Amino acid sequence: MLFNSLQFLLFFIVVTLSYFSLKWQGRWILLLLASCYFYMVFQPAYIVILFLTIIIDYIAGIWIEKSSGKARRWLLILSLISNLGILAFFKYLGFFTENIASLFDALHMPHIAVTVTEQVNRVFVKVLHVFGQSGISSYKNNMSILPIGLSFHTFQAMSYTIEVYRGNQKAEKHFGIYTLYVMFYPQLVAGPIERPQNVLWQFHDYFKYDVEKVKAGLMQMAFGLFKKLVIADRLAMLVDHAYGDPAQQNGLTLLTATFFYTFQIYCDFSGYSDVAIGAARVMGFTLMDNFQTPYIAQSISEFWRRWHISLSTWFRDYLYIPLGGNRKGELRQYLNMLIVFLASGLWHGPNWTYVIWGGLNGLYQILAVLRDKLLAKMGFSATPPSLVTSPVHDRQSRKTPLRVVVNVLITFCLIMLTWVFFRAHNLHDAFLILQRIATLSISDHIESPMNKVEMWFSIFLIVFLLLKEQFYLIIPTRNTTRFAILFVLITFGTYLFGVFSSNQFIYFQF
Repeated sequence: MLFNSLQFLLFFIVVTLSYFSLKWQGRWILLLLASCYFYMVFQPAYIVILFLTIIIDYIAGIWIEKSSGKARRWLLILSLISNLGILAFFKYLGFFTENIASLFDALHMPHIAVTVTEQVNRVFVKVLHVFGQSGISSYKNNMSILPIGLSFHTFQAMSYTIEVYRGNQKAEKHFGIYTLYVMFYPQLVAGPIERPQNVLWQFHDYFKYDVEKVKAGLMQMAFGLFKKLVIADRLAMLVDHAYGDPAQQNGLTLLTATFFYTFQIYCDFSGYSDVAIGAARVMGFTLMDNFQTPYIAQSISEFWRRWHISLSTWFRDYLYIPLGGNRKGELRQYLNMLIVFLASGLWHGPNWTYVIWGGLNGLYQILAVLRDKLLAKMGFSATPPSLVTSPVHDRQSRKTPLRVVVNVLITFCLIMLTWVFFRAHNLHDAFLILQRIATLSISDHIESPMNKVEMWFSIFLIVFLLLKEQFYLIIPTRNTTRFAILFVLITFGTYLFGVFSSNQFIYFQF
Protein backbone atom coordinates (compact mmCIF):
# COMPACT_ATOMS: atom_id res chain seq x y z
CA MET A 1 0.00 0.00 0.00
CA LEU A 2 1.63 3.23 -1.14
CA PHE A 3 1.71 6.21 1.22
CA ASN A 4 0.93 8.43 -1.77
CA SER A 5 -2.38 6.74 -2.55
CA LEU A 6 -6.03 7.31 -1.71
CA GLN A 7 -6.14 3.77 -0.34
CA PHE A 8 -3.56 4.66 2.33
CA LEU A 9 -5.40 7.86 3.23
CA LEU A 10 -8.55 5.87 3.98
CA PHE A 11 -6.53 3.17 5.74
CA PHE A 12 -4.75 5.73 7.93
CA ILE A 13 -7.97 7.50 8.93
CA VAL A 14 -9.80 4.29 9.82
CA VAL A 15 -6.87 2.77 11.73
CA THR A 16 -6.05 5.95 13.65
CA LEU A 17 -9.64 6.69 14.69
CA SER A 18 -10.13 3.06 15.72
CA TYR A 19 -6.84 3.12 17.62
CA PHE A 20 -7.90 6.01 19.85
CA SER A 21 -11.30 4.41 20.50
CA LEU A 22 -9.80 1.22 21.97
CA LYS A 23 -8.16 0.23 25.22
CA TRP A 24 -4.55 -1.05 25.23
CA GLN A 25 -5.50 -4.70 24.66
CA GLY A 26 -7.46 -3.79 21.57
CA ARG A 27 -4.87 -1.33 20.30
CA TRP A 28 -1.99 -3.73 19.77
CA ILE A 29 -4.34 -6.24 18.14
CA LEU A 30 -5.69 -3.55 15.82
CA LEU A 31 -2.20 -2.36 14.87
CA LEU A 32 -1.00 -5.91 14.27
CA LEU A 33 -3.97 -6.77 12.04
CA ALA A 34 -3.67 -3.44 10.23
CA SER A 35 0.06 -4.03 9.68
CA CYS A 36 -0.63 -7.50 8.27
CA TYR A 37 -3.19 -6.07 5.90
CA PHE A 38 -0.84 -3.23 4.94
CA TYR A 39 1.88 -5.74 4.00
CA MET A 40 -0.43 -8.21 2.28
CA VAL A 41 -1.71 -5.52 -0.07
CA PHE A 42 1.75 -5.68 -1.66
CA GLN A 43 2.48 -9.43 -1.59
CA PRO A 44 0.07 -11.64 0.39
CA ALA A 45 2.01 -14.92 0.22
CA TYR A 46 5.26 -13.52 1.58
CA ILE A 47 3.76 -12.75 4.95
CA VAL A 48 4.49 -16.43 5.65
CA ILE A 49 8.22 -15.69 5.33
CA LEU A 50 7.88 -12.74 7.66
CA PHE A 51 6.09 -14.79 10.31
CA LEU A 52 8.64 -17.60 10.00
CA THR A 53 11.50 -15.27 10.88
CA ILE A 54 9.40 -13.66 13.62
CA ILE A 55 8.79 -17.04 15.29
CA ILE A 56 12.47 -18.00 15.05
CA ASP A 57 13.69 -14.70 16.49
CA TYR A 58 11.03 -14.62 19.20
CA ILE A 59 12.02 -18.07 20.49
CA ALA A 60 15.72 -17.32 20.05
CA GLY A 61 15.41 -14.13 22.13
CA ILE A 62 13.83 -15.97 25.05
CA TRP A 63 16.34 -18.82 24.92
CA ILE A 64 19.28 -16.44 24.61
CA GLU A 65 18.17 -14.63 27.75
CA LYS A 66 17.84 -17.90 29.67
CA SER A 67 21.08 -19.45 28.39
CA SER A 68 24.70 -18.82 29.23
CA GLY A 69 28.12 -19.46 27.75
CA LYS A 70 28.45 -20.90 24.26
CA ALA A 71 24.76 -21.76 24.07
CA ARG A 72 23.90 -18.04 23.93
CA ARG A 73 26.28 -17.49 21.07
CA TRP A 74 25.00 -20.46 19.09
CA LEU A 75 21.41 -19.34 19.55
CA LEU A 76 22.32 -15.87 18.28
CA ILE A 77 24.15 -17.39 15.31
CA LEU A 78 21.11 -19.54 14.50
CA SER A 79 18.87 -16.48 14.56
CA LEU A 80 21.23 -14.45 12.38
CA ILE A 81 21.70 -17.28 9.89
CA SER A 82 17.95 -17.71 9.51
CA ASN A 83 17.47 -13.99 8.82
CA LEU A 84 20.46 -13.57 6.54
CA GLY A 85 19.74 -16.87 4.80
CA ILE A 86 16.26 -15.76 3.74
CA LEU A 87 17.60 -12.37 2.68
CA ALA A 88 20.42 -13.98 0.69
CA PHE A 89 18.10 -16.47 -1.03
CA PHE A 90 15.56 -13.96 -2.27
CA LYS A 91 17.82 -10.98 -2.88
CA TYR A 92 21.28 -12.26 -3.75
CA LEU A 93 20.95 -15.77 -5.12
CA GLY A 94 20.88 -14.67 -8.75
CA PHE A 95 23.72 -12.20 -8.25
CA PHE A 96 26.08 -14.69 -6.64
CA THR A 97 25.17 -17.53 -8.99
CA GLU A 98 25.72 -15.43 -12.10
CA ASN A 99 29.09 -14.24 -10.84
CA ILE A 100 30.17 -17.78 -9.94
CA ALA A 101 29.09 -18.95 -13.40
CA SER A 102 31.05 -16.10 -14.97
CA LEU A 103 34.10 -17.17 -12.99
CA PHE A 104 33.87 -20.74 -14.28
CA ASP A 105 33.44 -19.38 -17.81
CA ALA A 106 36.59 -17.32 -17.38
CA LEU A 107 38.41 -20.46 -16.22
CA HIS A 108 37.26 -22.21 -19.44
CA MET A 109 34.89 -24.55 -17.59
CA PRO A 110 31.54 -23.63 -19.17
CA HIS A 111 29.97 -27.01 -18.41
CA ILE A 112 30.34 -26.38 -14.67
CA ALA A 113 28.90 -22.88 -15.10
CA VAL A 114 25.83 -24.28 -16.87
CA THR A 115 25.37 -27.02 -14.26
CA VAL A 116 25.58 -24.56 -11.35
CA THR A 117 23.11 -22.20 -13.01
CA GLU A 118 20.60 -24.93 -13.83
CA GLN A 119 20.68 -26.52 -10.37
CA VAL A 120 20.32 -23.24 -8.51
CA ASN A 121 17.57 -22.12 -10.87
CA ARG A 122 15.67 -25.37 -10.28
CA VAL A 123 15.76 -24.93 -6.49
CA PHE A 124 14.79 -21.28 -6.75
CA VAL A 125 11.76 -21.96 -8.94
CA LYS A 126 10.55 -24.78 -6.65
CA VAL A 127 10.65 -22.51 -3.62
CA LEU A 128 8.82 -19.76 -5.47
CA HIS A 129 6.08 -22.20 -6.44
CA VAL A 130 5.40 -22.73 -2.74
CA PHE A 131 4.56 -19.02 -2.51
CA GLY A 132 2.42 -18.97 -5.61
CA GLN A 133 5.06 -17.43 -7.90
CA SER A 134 4.58 -20.02 -10.62
CA GLY A 135 5.11 -17.48 -13.38
CA ILE A 136 8.77 -16.98 -12.49
CA SER A 137 10.97 -19.21 -14.61
CA SER A 138 14.41 -18.08 -13.45
CA TYR A 139 16.21 -16.55 -10.50
CA LYS A 140 17.30 -13.81 -12.91
CA ASN A 141 13.85 -12.33 -12.37
CA ASN A 142 14.03 -12.55 -8.61
CA MET A 143 14.13 -8.75 -8.09
CA SER A 144 10.60 -8.57 -9.46
CA ILE A 145 9.33 -10.88 -6.73
CA LEU A 146 11.58 -9.75 -3.87
CA PRO A 147 9.53 -9.64 -0.65
CA ILE A 148 8.98 -5.93 -0.17
CA GLY A 149 10.92 -4.32 2.67
CA LEU A 150 12.88 -7.54 3.26
CA SER A 151 16.20 -5.79 3.93
CA PHE A 152 14.59 -3.37 6.38
CA HIS A 153 12.62 -5.73 8.60
CA THR A 154 15.44 -8.29 8.47
CA PHE A 155 17.87 -5.77 9.96
CA GLN A 156 15.31 -4.67 12.55
CA ALA A 157 14.74 -8.29 13.62
CA MET A 158 18.50 -8.89 13.83
CA SER A 159 18.97 -5.86 16.06
CA TYR A 160 16.54 -7.40 18.56
CA THR A 161 18.38 -10.70 19.05
CA ILE A 162 21.77 -8.93 19.09
CA GLU A 163 20.62 -6.51 21.80
CA VAL A 164 19.15 -9.36 23.85
CA TYR A 165 22.44 -11.23 23.50
CA ARG A 166 24.37 -8.16 24.65
CA GLY A 167 22.09 -7.75 27.64
CA ASN A 168 20.82 -4.33 26.52
CA GLN A 169 17.25 -5.54 25.98
CA LYS A 170 15.04 -7.95 27.89
CA ALA A 171 13.55 -10.69 25.77
CA GLU A 172 9.98 -9.85 24.80
CA LYS A 173 7.64 -12.52 26.23
CA HIS A 174 4.50 -11.18 24.57
CA PHE A 175 4.47 -12.76 21.11
CA GLY A 176 1.93 -10.28 19.75
CA ILE A 177 3.96 -7.28 20.88
CA TYR A 178 7.17 -8.70 19.43
CA THR A 179 5.39 -9.38 16.13
CA LEU A 180 4.16 -5.79 16.12
CA TYR A 181 7.73 -4.59 16.74
CA VAL A 182 8.79 -6.20 13.45
CA MET A 183 5.61 -5.44 11.50
CA PHE A 184 4.57 -1.96 12.70
CA TYR A 185 3.10 -0.65 9.46
CA PRO A 186 4.52 2.91 9.31
CA GLN A 187 8.14 1.69 9.17
CA LEU A 188 7.68 -1.90 7.97
CA VAL A 189 8.58 -1.38 4.32
CA ALA A 190 11.36 1.25 4.32
CA GLY A 191 12.29 2.08 7.89
CA PRO A 192 13.49 3.77 9.95
CA ILE A 193 15.26 0.60 11.12
CA GLU A 194 14.43 0.78 14.81
CA ARG A 195 16.17 -0.66 17.87
CA PRO A 196 14.15 -2.63 20.42
CA GLN A 197 15.15 -0.26 23.25
CA ASN A 198 13.42 2.59 21.47
CA VAL A 199 10.25 0.92 20.25
CA LEU A 200 9.28 -2.23 22.16
CA TRP A 201 8.37 -0.48 25.40
CA GLN A 202 6.12 1.91 23.47
CA PHE A 203 3.86 -0.93 22.37
CA HIS A 204 3.26 -1.75 26.04
CA ASP A 205 2.33 1.85 26.82
CA TYR A 206 -1.07 3.45 26.53
CA PHE A 207 -0.81 6.80 24.75
CA LYS A 208 -3.60 9.23 25.45
CA TYR A 209 -4.84 11.43 22.67
CA ASP A 210 -2.39 14.34 22.43
CA VAL A 211 -3.54 17.11 20.12
CA GLU A 212 -0.02 18.53 19.82
CA LYS A 213 1.41 15.19 18.69
CA VAL A 214 -1.46 14.78 16.27
CA LYS A 215 -0.84 18.19 14.72
CA ALA A 216 2.93 17.68 14.56
CA GLY A 217 2.47 14.23 13.04
CA LEU A 218 -0.01 15.39 10.42
CA MET A 219 2.21 18.31 9.46
CA GLN A 220 5.22 16.02 9.06
CA MET A 221 3.17 13.63 6.93
CA ALA A 222 1.91 16.50 4.77
CA PHE A 223 5.38 17.87 4.12
CA GLY A 224 6.72 14.35 3.50
CA LEU A 225 4.13 13.84 0.78
CA PHE A 226 4.95 17.29 -0.60
CA LYS A 227 8.61 16.29 -0.93
CA LYS A 228 7.66 13.04 -2.63
CA LEU A 229 4.89 14.17 -4.99
CA VAL A 230 5.84 17.76 -5.77
CA ILE A 231 9.66 17.59 -5.75
CA ALA A 232 10.88 13.99 -6.13
CA ASP A 233 8.40 12.78 -8.72
CA ARG A 234 8.78 15.99 -10.74
CA LEU A 235 12.57 15.63 -10.83
CA ALA A 236 12.10 11.98 -11.80
CA MET A 237 10.73 12.99 -15.19
CA LEU A 238 14.15 14.20 -16.39
CA VAL A 239 16.10 11.60 -14.41
CA ASP A 240 14.16 8.65 -15.86
CA HIS A 241 14.44 10.09 -19.36
CA ALA A 242 18.21 10.62 -19.20
CA TYR A 243 19.20 7.50 -17.31
CA GLY A 244 16.80 5.32 -19.26
CA ASP A 245 18.97 5.61 -22.38
CA PRO A 246 22.19 7.48 -21.52
CA ALA A 247 23.78 6.64 -24.89
CA GLN A 248 21.34 9.05 -26.54
CA GLN A 249 22.01 11.92 -24.12
CA ASN A 250 24.64 14.64 -24.14
CA GLY A 251 26.83 15.58 -21.18
CA LEU A 252 24.78 18.57 -20.03
CA THR A 253 21.56 16.56 -19.96
CA LEU A 254 23.21 13.78 -17.94
CA LEU A 255 24.84 16.27 -15.54
CA THR A 256 21.51 18.00 -14.95
CA ALA A 257 19.77 14.64 -14.50
CA THR A 258 22.41 13.58 -11.96
CA PHE A 259 21.96 16.87 -10.09
CA PHE A 260 18.20 16.33 -10.11
CA TYR A 261 18.58 12.72 -8.96
CA THR A 262 20.66 13.87 -6.00
CA PHE A 263 17.60 15.70 -4.74
CA GLN A 264 15.07 13.22 -6.06
CA ILE A 265 16.39 10.35 -3.97
CA TYR A 266 16.63 12.57 -0.90
CA CYS A 267 13.10 13.96 -1.20
CA ASP A 268 11.73 10.51 -2.07
CA PHE A 269 13.32 8.64 0.84
CA SER A 270 13.15 11.39 3.46
CA GLY A 271 9.57 11.98 2.33
CA TYR A 272 8.76 8.35 3.09
CA SER A 273 10.48 8.63 6.47
CA ASP A 274 8.50 11.79 7.26
CA VAL A 275 5.20 10.06 6.51
CA ALA A 276 6.22 7.00 8.55
CA ILE A 277 7.44 9.02 11.55
CA GLY A 278 4.47 11.36 11.32
CA ALA A 279 1.89 8.56 11.14
CA ALA A 280 3.42 6.95 14.21
CA ARG A 281 3.56 10.30 16.04
CA VAL A 282 -0.15 10.90 15.47
CA MET A 283 -0.81 7.76 17.54
CA GLY A 284 1.73 8.77 20.20
CA PHE A 285 4.71 6.69 19.07
CA THR A 286 8.19 8.16 18.64
CA LEU A 287 10.42 6.81 15.87
CA MET A 288 14.01 7.88 15.33
CA ASP A 289 14.94 10.59 12.85
CA ASN A 290 16.30 9.18 9.62
CA PHE A 291 17.65 12.36 8.01
CA GLN A 292 19.18 15.55 9.36
CA THR A 293 19.71 17.98 6.48
CA PRO A 294 22.42 15.87 4.75
CA TYR A 295 23.18 18.19 1.83
CA ILE A 296 24.52 20.93 4.06
CA ALA A 297 27.16 18.53 5.43
CA GLN A 298 30.72 19.83 5.33
CA SER A 299 32.38 16.44 5.02
CA ILE A 300 31.60 12.92 3.85
CA SER A 301 31.65 11.62 7.41
CA GLU A 302 29.18 14.33 8.44
CA PHE A 303 27.00 13.46 5.47
CA TRP A 304 26.78 9.85 6.66
CA ARG A 305 25.81 10.99 10.14
CA ARG A 306 22.90 12.83 8.53
CA TRP A 307 21.84 10.43 5.75
CA HIS A 308 19.76 7.28 6.43
CA ILE A 309 20.76 7.50 10.08
CA SER A 310 19.02 4.31 11.14
CA LEU A 311 21.03 2.25 8.64
CA SER A 312 24.32 4.08 9.20
CA THR A 313 24.14 3.58 12.95
CA TRP A 314 23.09 -0.05 12.42
CA PHE A 315 26.26 -0.77 10.47
CA ARG A 316 28.30 1.21 13.00
CA ASP A 317 26.98 -0.68 16.03
CA TYR A 318 26.66 -4.17 14.56
CA LEU A 319 29.51 -4.33 12.05
CA TYR A 320 32.07 -1.52 12.35
CA ILE A 321 32.53 -1.69 16.13
CA PRO A 322 32.48 -5.53 16.34
CA LEU A 323 35.15 -5.60 13.59
CA GLY A 324 37.33 -3.51 15.88
CA GLY A 325 36.37 -0.01 14.81
CA ASN A 326 39.38 2.27 15.22
CA ARG A 327 40.76 0.35 18.21
CA LYS A 328 43.16 -1.97 16.36
CA GLY A 329 45.45 0.37 14.48
CA GLU A 330 45.16 2.59 11.44
CA LEU A 331 45.26 -0.09 8.73
CA ARG A 332 42.57 -2.10 10.49
CA GLN A 333 40.45 1.04 10.87
CA TYR A 334 40.66 1.74 7.13
CA LEU A 335 39.81 -1.88 6.32
CA ASN A 336 36.83 -1.78 8.70
CA MET A 337 35.55 1.40 7.09
CA LEU A 338 35.83 -0.13 3.62
CA ILE A 339 34.08 -3.34 4.71
CA VAL A 340 31.20 -1.37 6.24
CA PHE A 341 30.59 0.70 3.13
CA LEU A 342 30.95 -2.24 0.75
CA ALA A 343 28.41 -4.12 2.89
CA SER A 344 26.14 -1.08 2.82
CA GLY A 345 26.37 -0.99 -0.96
CA LEU A 346 25.54 -4.68 -1.26
CA TRP A 347 22.67 -4.21 1.21
CA HIS A 348 21.06 -1.85 -1.27
CA GLY A 349 20.97 -4.40 -4.06
CA PRO A 350 22.60 -7.30 -5.93
CA ASN A 351 24.40 -5.18 -8.48
CA TRP A 352 28.03 -4.13 -8.87
CA THR A 353 26.87 -0.53 -9.24
CA TYR A 354 25.80 -0.55 -5.58
CA VAL A 355 29.04 -2.19 -4.50
CA ILE A 356 31.09 0.50 -6.26
CA TRP A 357 28.83 3.18 -4.79
CA GLY A 358 29.58 1.83 -1.31
CA GLY A 359 33.27 1.43 -2.09
CA LEU A 360 33.54 5.05 -3.24
CA ASN A 361 31.99 6.29 -0.01
CA GLY A 362 34.35 4.09 1.98
CA LEU A 363 37.31 5.43 0.02
CA TYR A 364 36.12 8.99 0.70
CA GLN A 365 36.09 8.24 4.43
CA ILE A 366 39.59 6.79 4.41
CA LEU A 367 41.00 9.71 2.43
CA ALA A 368 39.32 12.14 4.83
CA VAL A 369 41.00 10.49 7.80
CA LEU A 370 44.39 10.56 6.06
CA ARG A 371 43.91 14.20 5.07
CA ASP A 372 43.04 15.32 8.59
CA LYS A 373 45.94 13.42 10.10
CA LEU A 374 48.29 15.05 7.61
CA LEU A 375 46.90 18.49 8.42
CA ALA A 376 47.31 17.80 12.12
CA LYS A 377 50.97 16.90 11.61
CA MET A 378 51.47 20.14 9.69
CA GLY A 379 50.08 22.11 12.61
CA PHE A 380 46.65 22.88 11.20
CA SER A 381 43.60 22.28 13.34
CA ALA A 382 41.59 19.34 12.08
CA THR A 383 38.96 17.21 13.63
CA PRO A 384 39.32 13.61 12.38
CA PRO A 385 36.00 12.28 11.10
CA SER A 386 34.27 9.89 13.43
CA LEU A 387 31.35 7.56 12.96
CA VAL A 388 29.94 8.71 16.30
CA THR A 389 30.37 12.51 16.21
CA SER A 390 27.02 14.30 16.27
CA PRO A 391 25.82 16.92 13.76
CA VAL A 392 25.53 19.34 16.72
CA HIS A 393 29.29 19.06 17.30
CA ASP A 394 29.86 19.59 13.58
CA ARG A 395 27.86 22.82 13.64
CA GLN A 396 29.76 24.10 16.67
CA SER A 397 33.10 23.44 14.95
CA ARG A 398 32.31 25.41 11.79
CA LYS A 399 34.72 28.15 10.79
CA THR A 400 34.38 31.04 8.35
CA PRO A 401 31.38 31.32 5.99
CA LEU A 402 33.63 30.92 2.95
CA ARG A 403 35.16 27.74 4.34
CA VAL A 404 31.69 26.40 5.12
CA VAL A 405 30.47 27.06 1.57
CA VAL A 406 33.56 25.47 0.01
CA ASN A 407 33.32 22.38 2.23
CA VAL A 408 29.61 21.97 1.51
CA LEU A 409 30.11 22.30 -2.26
CA ILE A 410 33.01 19.83 -2.33
CA THR A 411 31.07 17.32 -0.24
CA PHE A 412 27.97 17.75 -2.39
CA CYS A 413 29.90 17.18 -5.63
CA LEU A 414 31.59 14.06 -4.26
CA ILE A 415 28.25 12.64 -3.13
CA MET A 416 26.62 13.54 -6.46
CA LEU A 417 29.37 11.59 -8.23
CA THR A 418 28.51 8.44 -6.25
CA TRP A 419 24.81 8.75 -7.10
CA VAL A 420 25.70 8.07 -10.76
CA PHE A 421 26.56 4.48 -9.83
CA PHE A 422 23.54 4.21 -7.53
CA ARG A 423 21.09 5.24 -10.27
CA ALA A 424 22.68 3.70 -13.38
CA HIS A 425 21.26 0.36 -14.55
CA ASN A 426 24.70 -1.20 -14.90
CA LEU A 427 28.41 -0.40 -14.85
CA HIS A 428 28.53 0.24 -18.59
CA ASP A 429 25.87 2.94 -18.28
CA ALA A 430 27.54 4.44 -15.20
CA PHE A 431 30.93 4.86 -16.87
CA LEU A 432 29.29 6.13 -20.05
CA ILE A 433 27.42 8.78 -18.05
CA LEU A 434 30.61 9.86 -16.29
CA GLN A 435 32.44 10.02 -19.62
CA ARG A 436 29.71 12.15 -21.20
CA ILE A 437 29.66 14.50 -18.20
CA ALA A 438 33.46 14.83 -18.19
CA THR A 439 33.48 15.73 -21.88
CA LEU A 440 30.39 17.94 -22.04
CA SER A 441 30.48 20.86 -24.43
CA ILE A 442 29.31 24.42 -23.94
CA SER A 443 27.22 23.91 -27.06
CA ASP A 444 25.21 21.13 -25.37
CA HIS A 445 21.60 21.82 -24.52
CA ILE A 446 19.35 20.01 -22.08
CA GLU A 447 17.10 17.47 -23.77
CA SER A 448 14.23 17.05 -21.36
CA PRO A 449 10.60 15.93 -21.43
CA MET A 450 10.00 18.90 -19.13
CA ASN A 451 9.26 22.34 -20.60
CA LYS A 452 11.14 25.45 -19.47
CA VAL A 453 8.53 26.36 -16.88
CA GLU A 454 8.77 22.90 -15.30
CA MET A 455 12.59 23.06 -15.32
CA TRP A 456 12.70 26.44 -13.59
CA PHE A 457 9.98 25.39 -11.17
CA SER A 458 12.06 22.31 -10.30
CA ILE A 459 15.09 24.49 -9.60
CA PHE A 460 12.94 26.80 -7.47
CA LEU A 461 11.76 23.83 -5.42
CA ILE A 462 15.35 22.68 -4.85
CA VAL A 463 16.37 26.17 -3.69
CA PHE A 464 13.32 26.32 -1.42
CA LEU A 465 14.27 22.97 0.11
CA LEU A 466 17.89 24.03 0.68
CA LEU A 467 16.88 27.32 2.30
CA LYS A 468 14.44 25.56 4.60
CA GLU A 469 17.11 23.10 5.71
CA GLN A 470 19.95 25.61 5.91
CA PHE A 471 18.03 27.75 8.39
CA TYR A 472 16.49 24.72 10.15
CA LEU A 473 13.01 26.02 9.54
CA ILE A 474 10.44 24.07 11.54
CA ILE A 475 6.84 24.33 10.47
CA PRO A 476 4.96 25.57 13.58
CA THR A 477 2.02 23.56 14.82
CA ARG A 478 1.22 24.76 18.35
CA ASN A 479 -1.05 27.59 17.26
CA THR A 480 -4.10 25.71 16.01
CA THR A 481 -5.20 28.42 13.57
CA ARG A 482 -1.71 28.73 12.08
CA PHE A 483 -1.44 24.94 11.90
CA ALA A 484 -4.75 24.64 10.07
CA ILE A 485 -3.81 27.32 7.52
CA LEU A 486 -0.36 25.86 6.83
CA PHE A 487 -1.66 22.30 6.69
CA VAL A 488 -4.31 23.29 4.16
CA LEU A 489 -1.77 25.25 2.11
CA ILE A 490 0.71 22.36 1.99
CA THR A 491 -2.04 19.87 1.18
CA PHE A 492 -3.53 22.10 -1.49
CA GLY A 493 -0.06 22.79 -2.90
CA THR A 494 0.63 19.07 -3.08
CA TYR A 495 -2.67 18.47 -4.86
CA LEU A 496 -2.11 21.39 -7.24
CA PHE A 497 1.55 20.82 -8.11
CA GLY A 498 2.01 17.15 -7.33
CA VAL A 499 3.00 14.68 -10.03
CA PHE A 500 0.53 11.87 -9.52
CA SER A 501 1.91 8.78 -11.18
CA SER A 502 2.48 5.14 -10.34
CA ASN A 503 5.99 5.89 -9.01
CA GLN A 504 6.73 3.82 -5.94
CA PHE A 505 9.10 5.09 -3.29
CA ILE A 506 12.65 4.41 -4.46
CA TYR A 507 13.64 2.47 -1.35
CA PHE A 508 10.79 -0.02 -1.75
CA GLN A 509 13.14 -2.00 -4.00
CA PHE A 510 15.54 -2.55 -1.12
